[in-house]
Amino acid sequence: MTSLKFCANISWLFAELPEFGERLRAAACAGFQAVEAAWLYGCDLRELQKVREETGLHVALINTPPGDVKNGELGLGAVPGREQDFRQGLAQAVQYAKALDCKRIHVMAGRVPAGAKLSEVGLEMERIFVQNLKHAANVLSKEGIMGLIEPINTRITDPEYFLNSPHQGHIQVAQVPDRHEPDSPGEINFPYIFKLLEELGYQGYVGCEYKPLGSTEEGLAWVKKYWKNKN
Repeated sequence: MTSLKFCANISWLFAELPEFGERLRAAACAGFQAVEAAWLYGCDLRELQKVREETGLHVALINTPPGDVKNGELGLGAVPGREQDFRQGLAQAVQYAKALDCKRIHVMAGRVPAGAKLSEVGLEMERIFVQNLKHAANVLSKEGIMGLIEPINTRITDPEYFLNSPHQGHIQVAQVPDRHEPDSPGEINFPYIFKLLEELGYQGYVGCEYKPLGSTEEGLAWVKKYWKNKN
């Protein structure tokens, strides 16, 4: 039976450490062999390269830039009028991915523009998203990078996100409804889910994208128990 490979999402875990380089080292010290992150674009890329090489961590996934976060943007892939900005952001994501030897980029769709309704702009956003995905597929295939899309739950997580229906791809975990550790009280039986993934022979990473209840280290008992049982 396949053992699952967990990667620490350092945009969520080890957030008590201000620098992403520190979070990389903390993830390695905690026993992770891989990490993923949302946005690293404000970081010194050479420093990230240095720490990644020192720790031997694999960078499993990064996101395309979010756009103007202060004005509520969360990705640009499907946003009308932002096509050129999307292409520039994709080029930046590729630059970081190549430097960090990352082979997966999450192409963020983005939110329905403020003041608009999905029922009104949905068809136009879908057209733009398909157009941008075709461009991304062409760019990423030349670099040997896989592009991923991520539907987001609009009932709990982000009510304005455009892409909200499930598709197969990279897996991320957090307990429902409060998005804490997988072993925290909630709706999902993660031991069952992990066993099912093992039986299905899942070979990809399982991203740990949750909000720790306390310190990150204190909340890692669930994954350390999993690793111990597999050794």
